[in-house]
Amino acid sequence: MASYLERKTVGARAHIEQYLADTPPSHRALKFFDWVVAWAESKDFRGCPLQHTVTELTDAAHPARAIAHAQRAWFSERFLEWTMAAGLKDAKATARALMVLFDGAVAGSEVDGPQRARDARWMAKKLLAG
Repeated sequence: MASYLERKTVGARAHIEQYLADTPPSHRALKFFDWVVAWAESKDFRGCPLQHTVTELTDAAHPARAIAHAQRAWFSERFLEWTMAAGLKDAKATARALMVLFDGAVAGSEVDGPQRARDARWMAKKLLAG
């Protein structure tokens, strides 16, 4: 399980970084939500394997949970980096709110379809506007 998640997280990071490469850092947070929408709309979308893992693995010491936590830390760092680059007054709080939107977009899209990801992008745009 841990090696599977490690491959998934490495692949996801590379894909996200490639998707955002031509976007100025100050615009990456919103562009990231475009990526989330595209992912949720893809025929292969089955939700987040990390969310599934932490739900099923109750052993806090399981190596797969450590990978999930590391991936969440990576996302948190990116959101903070992007909100700071955007010059937002409260970049830390906005970064935390974007993480909540991301979580909801992925979990909601798994159940309700990609509209939840589009809703999260809409809200992210409002948050990032200040």
